[in-house]
Amino acid sequence: LVLPLIAAMNSFTTLCFLAAVATGLCGVKEKSFSMKAGVKFNSRAYTSMLTANNGGEFGNWTWPEMCPDEFFAVGFSLRVEGNQYGLDDTALNGIRLICGKKEDRSFLYTVESHTGYYGEWTETQWCPSGVLKSFQLRVEPSQGMFGDDTSANNIKFRCSSNPSLEGVGMEWGEYGHWSQECTDGGICGIETKMEEFQYGLDDSTLNDVRFHCCSSFQQ
Repeated sequence: LVLPLIAAMNSFTTLCFLAAVATGLCGVKEKSFSMKAGVKFNSRAYTSMLTANNGGEFGNWTWPEMCPDEFFAVGFSLRVEGNQYGLDDTALNGIRLICGKKEDRSFLYTVESHTGYYGEWTETQWCPSGVLKSFQLRVEPSQGMFGDDTSANNIKFRCSSNPSLEGVGMEWGEYGHWSQECTDGGICGIETKMEEFQYGLDDSTLNDVRFHCCSSFQQ
C-alpha cells in the first residue's frame, strides 16, 4: 500500500506543479511585475472626472498621471504619516493607484501624481475583481490660524464588483459624499492638490484629489 500511495502522491505533485505553472493553482502565487507610469501616458483620452465635495483649501492642483491604454485602477496604496503627538501632523500624504489590464495582474503600472514628503506607504488593497469606480475622501477642515491642519486623512474606494475598500489612514475629520461613478470602464488616472513644504510652518500636504474615468471601449 505504501508504494502505490507514494507513486500516487508523486503523480499528484507533478500534476500540481504543471497546473501551478499554467494557472497559478496549488498554492503557488502568481508573481506581479510593476513599474511607474509617471506622465508617459498622459495623452490617454478620458470620459469624465470624479471629484470630492469636501476637499481641503490649501495648495494647488498638480500634474495628472494616467494608466496606459486598456489599463484601469484595480488597487491602491496610501502614504500616511502617523500621529505626531503634539508636533506637526500631516496625515494623508499620497495616493498610489495600481493599474491592471482586465483581470490579469501579472504586469502592473503605478500612478500617483504629486505626493507629500512624510510617512510610509501602506500595503496595497485590491478589488477582488473588477476596477475602482468611485471614491469618498476623509478631510479635516481648516483648524484656524493657530491650529494644526492635516486636511486629507483617508480615502475609500468602491469597486465595480461592489466591495468598498477603506485605506489605512488617519481619523481626523469626516468623510464627504461619495463621488459620482465611472459609468463605463473605471478609474484610469489621478491628479492631486498639494500644499508644498512650509519650511517649519504648519504642513497639511495632500488636500484634495480627483480621478479620471476612461471608457472600456477603445476609441
